[in-house]
Amino acid sequence: MRLNKLYLFAFSACIALNSISVIHAEENVLLNSSLDAVPADSIPQPSATYASPDLTIIANSNLTQNDLWQRIRNGYALRTLNSPLVANHEQWYAKRPDYMQRMTERGQRYLHFIVEEVERRGMPLEIALLPMIESAFNPGGNSISNASGIWQFIPSTGKHFGMQQNWWYDGRRNIISATTGALDYLQMLHVMFGDWELALAAYNWGEGAVHRALAHNRKRGLPTNYANLKMPSETRNYIPKLQAIKNIISNPASFGLVLHPVPDQPYFVAVSTSKNIDIEIAAGLADVTLNEFRALNPAHNRPVILQENSEVLLLPVDKVETFRANLASNSLPLVSWQAYKSRKGERLNELATRFGLSPETLRSINGMSTRLKVSNGQTLLVPLNGQIAENEFEAFNAHPDLAGQLPGNTILYTVRKGDTLSAISRHYKVSVEKLQDWNSNVRILNPGQHIFIMQLGKSPQISKADRNRSKLGMASKRNKKFMHKT
Repeated sequence: MRLNKLYLFAFSACIALNSISVIHAEENVLLNSSLDAVPADSIPQPSATYASPDLTIIANSNLTQNDLWQRIRNGYALRTLNSPLVANHEQWYAKRPDYMQRMTERGQRYLHFIVEEVERRGMPLEIALLPMIESAFNPGGNSISNASGIWQFIPSTGKHFGMQQNWWYDGRRNIISATTGALDYLQMLHVMFGDWELALAAYNWGEGAVHRALAHNRKRGLPTNYANLKMPSETRNYIPKLQAIKNIISNPASFGLVLHPVPDQPYFVAVSTSKNIDIEIAAGLADVTLNEFRALNPAHNRPVILQENSEVLLLPVDKVETFRANLASNSLPLVSWQAYKSRKGERLNELATRFGLSPETLRSINGMSTRLKVSNGQTLLVPLNGQIAENEFEAFNAHPDLAGQLPGNTILYTVRKGDTLSAISRHYKVSVEKLQDWNSNVRILNPGQHIFIMQLGKSPQISKADRNRSKLGMASKRNKKFMHKT
């Protein structure tokens, strides 16, 4: 999406955007050096600060034990919708209690911080529930259009709101900076349209598309509210889906569901460190599992955290003192990885053996496809001093090799201009539904995009529903350049 600079300029007079400065390292830097501490103005302002030579802690002193769900209910401010679309989404969630349980369990890490930020800005507290319909609170989630993080920013929009993205680091997955960017963007849209429903529609569809839809209705003397605008199916369902989540949070028992309890207290504390450190070592020093550490710090693409790329690390509140004590008493190296500039044509299997890695681990750590056999001259992350890495690390920005998981003769197809799901399905004699199943429920195709196709040898019938889904995808594609995400 291309943001309208005029709107951004006008909005800057209304809202001061919060930003977190991040300095990124060059890929050929040696990673075993210790760097200076993070500048004080590059991290959020603390309510309480504790200092040591290597550690600064930013803690929130409000440690109340109340139910966060009730706090959210008390802050509802959006108009209540009652429609068949809302009922459909309520039924969808009600039939998937395991999905709701996983989503709310993941969300407990982030919800208190988000609620605090939404409340501080005077926004409706329903906004804090948006990550449920954006990403199900999965911080490593990537959409088919390359949207990422719990707020699902595409690369260009993330950069507009200060989220740096490179080989080492992706700020769209940083919980603090992505939440700040999402709320800044939503406030900007609210100022622009003067209506929260239109602001939410623009967050999903793009402000340019909403402006054109409004102009279309004004020209024809039609109402200019959300319900009367002509929009893609995804945007039409966006607010009803949020309303369904609201209704379930309000009264989960009426839907046969039980909400995972979330205390109304901070889950994490932001910590800055002056040293480069392996993710695995940092998790060990904090006495948390690697999965827990990565769920709180998902922006790091590699198994080593560069101090320049870590405005702060997030740790569970009850693990901060453990981390401080272990870091202060630690005498072992904190980094076991270095950057290696490979030569074009070097065989990856031979490189892996030289550095004591399996070929699979070398590819995973460096976000490379499992099909890649030789280097193209890129910088690779390898163990320092030939030390053998004992544990696997899957890079967040490594695209899953779905072809390796699909049976039969699977091919990787590059989308060309004018391609549609229905046209591709007819050419390869598979249904649109199967194409979507193999490719994360893709609905919109863009030139240059890659999709997987399993050639079955038998031509299934293309249903009317499949054709209708393809038409919806084509309608959305026409508005692609104004879309925030898919």
